[in-house]
Amino acid sequence: MMNYFQRMGKSLMLPVAVLPAAAILTGIGYWIDPTGWGEGSPVAAFLIKAGNSILNNIPILFAVGLALGMSKQKDGAAALSGLVAFLVVKTLLSPDSVAMLQGIEEANVDPAFSKIDNAFVGIISGLIAASMYNRFSKVQLPAAFAFFSGKRLVPIVTAFLMLVVSVILFFVWPVVYTGLVSFGESISKLGAAGAGLYGFFNRLLIPTGLHHALNNVFWFDVAGINDIGNFWSNKGEKGITGMYQAGFFPVMMFGLPAAALAMYHTAKTKQKKVTASLMLAAGFAAFFTGVTEPLEFAFMFVAPALYFVHAILMGLSLTIAALFHWTAGFSFSGGFIDFFLSLRVPIANQPYMLILQGLVFAVIYYFLFRFLIVKFNLKTPGREDDPVAVGEGVLGESTATAGASGSKFANMAAIIYEGLGGDANVTGVDNCITRLRVDVRNMNAVDQNKIKSAGVPGIKVVGSNHIQVVVGTSVQFVADEIAKIRDEKGA
Repeated sequence: MMNYFQRMGKSLMLPVAVLPAAAILTGIGYWIDPTGWGEGSPVAAFLIKAGNSILNNIPILFAVGLALGMSKQKDGAAALSGLVAFLVVKTLLSPDSVAMLQGIEEANVDPAFSKIDNAFVGIISGLIAASMYNRFSKVQLPAAFAFFSGKRLVPIVTAFLMLVVSVILFFVWPVVYTGLVSFGESISKLGAAGAGLYGFFNRLLIPTGLHHALNNVFWFDVAGINDIGNFWSNKGEKGITGMYQAGFFPVMMFGLPAAALAMYHTAKTKQKKVTASLMLAAGFAAFFTGVTEPLEFAFMFVAPALYFVHAILMGLSLTIAALFHWTAGFSFSGGFIDFFLSLRVPIANQPYMLILQGLVFAVIYYFLFRFLIVKFNLKTPGREDDPVAVGEGVLGESTATAGASGSKFANMAAIIYEGLGGDANVTGVDNCITRLRVDVRNMNAVDQNKIKSAGVPGIKVVGSNHIQVVVGTSVQFVADEIAKIRDEKGA
């Protein structure tokens, strides 16, 4: 079950990765016309509307992205089925359709149905479509209906199943919607403290991948908060809209890179060169893009208490930013790129103060991490009792088993694949934004030291047959090279 939710989190990264395009378009549009919101400039209006074309269709993106990501072959038929599934529910449960079904005026329809076009329904649609693809994509129908066999059958079956789902949602959705709104309102009523609690649990859920479920409540229009959508659409209240995003910037841009510096300075002398390579790359990714997993996975399992402190500091950051009403927004994550683009969005409130807050958090992270690492002898990168030799570089390019292509990603893939046990042990390989997700027959056949010799930031054994290898933002290239190895060997 945990693996299923982690695959969901990975699959959601595909549609979420589209959001930076919306940030760039709307950000530039608001930069050109920060007061008229496009009314004073046709160019600004063009860009803002183009960005909103993505932001306003997040549920569709989720339906298509999840259907594709959760299907076994990542086939276009699954993505089409996700779209079909969502459109069926959206149409059948729209306020005008519900009014006809109930025989009442549209104005008297439960307000929950006015929000049926939401990320929650998009996620359900994508998951069902993926399940239908995995179940029916290879079904052979009798000769008379052979044309509709296999992949063509999937969207048809999906459409009919969504009729049943629509009937269920007709009764369930108003209850779910009311519960979600109540939950969101309960946190919202806590003001800055609520934002802090959200930030704290957001970080604690990172290792499981379940933080995406929590994010959906606050960032998207599931419970009516829609913090990301409202910020980039310049809707809501200045100093309030963006409060579930702003506090991430000080930590991701300044706090975590400072923590990386602390881990480098506390590394053993003979391991400083390797640690520097790892921390520099991870810190750079955190600052510019807000992708923090390479850095967080470097210490969350070897020093869980330190990661708990990090979660507390994240909650504190969101609390402070919300308390002083300093707001900025992101479409992808809390890095410099999104911060820069959000500066001219009119609803942003004193965003430059987040830089000052970030500098303070950098000092706190550096000295607190350094103190805790030394005081409790935490085995952060570079402080292992039996450090693994990594050859001449962080990718272990001098290892004898490196791939023949000479490519650093091919070399890295060859080392990792061999450490996983190769064809005899690996049954499936997938990846998310920073991690390889590998299914194996026997975890005892996995050589973790071998995998670490490729210079990966971390390894997480999820169960008896599933292991995750944290690579970083270049994981897609490594995954592609592993796929080549498996294809060449007929795995």
